[in-house]
Amino acid sequence: MTEFTPLLSFGGGLLIGLAAVALMAVHGRIAGISGILAGVLTSRFDQEWAWRAAFLAGMVACPLVLLGVTGQLPEITVPSSPLLLVIGGFLTGVGVTFGSGCTSGHGVCGMSRLSVRSIMATMTFMATAVLTVFLVRHVFGG
Repeated sequence: MTEFTPLLSFGGGLLIGLAAVALMAVHGRIAGISGILAGVLTSRFDQEWAWRAAFLAGMVACPLVLLGVTGQLPEITVPSSPLLLVIGGFLTGVGVTFGSGCTSGHGVCGMSRLSVRSIMATMTFMATAVLTVFLVRHVFGG
């Protein structure tokens, strides 16, 4: 069972929200991580590339900030095989492509703007997640 950590969860959600608002305020952009990553991989080294790279670097560096504040890194356990992780990553990439965005773009930014498309996309993400967990835990015995 996953440990319930309300303070860390609240803090993480607060930081995600603040980052999304700051990105919209400063650059007028949606904090959709898949779009930001795609822009880093496909654009020239210019101001557009720089803010995208800085945003992603902040995401990667955040556990180090937590280490500095708390003295420990978050414990991460992955109960799946590397093959399942690769398959899951591939399927997520396909879903992001067909869904025209990811959970951060639709779920955090789109829903806060009351975008019907984002609300429907997030409902689809959540329904798919519930179905996947049910199948893995109760049908396939994982």
